[in-house]
Amino acid sequence: MFDVGFSEIALVAVVALLVLGPERLPRVARTAGALVRRARASWQNVRSEIERELAAEDLRKSIDEARRAADVRADVHATAADVEAAVRTPPPTTPPAAPTDERT
Repeated sequence: MFDVGFSEIALVAVVALLVLGPERLPRVARTAGALVRRARASWQNVRSEIERELAAEDLRKSIDEARRAADVRADVHATAADVEAAVRTPPPTTPPAAPTDERT
C-alpha cells in the first residue's frame, strides 16, 4: 500500500528519538503500535463485511438465475404439452370443397 523502505523507517525512528527522548519513546511506540493494530483490525472488519455482502449478492443473483431457469423449464414443458396435445388431437374434418368453374 505505502512504499516505505527501511531507510524511511530508520529516519523516522531517529527523529522520534531526538524529539521525544529515550524516556518517552518506548511508551509512544507502544501507543502507536496499538493504534496501528486497532486500525488494521477495523480495516479487516470492514473488508470482511464487504466481502460477505458481495458473496450474499452473488448468491442472490444465482438464486434468481435458477428461478428464471426453472420458469423457462416450466414454460418449455407447458409448450411441449400443448404441442403434444395438438398433435394427438385429430384435426377437424372439413367437407370437400365444391369444384369451381374456372373459365377465363
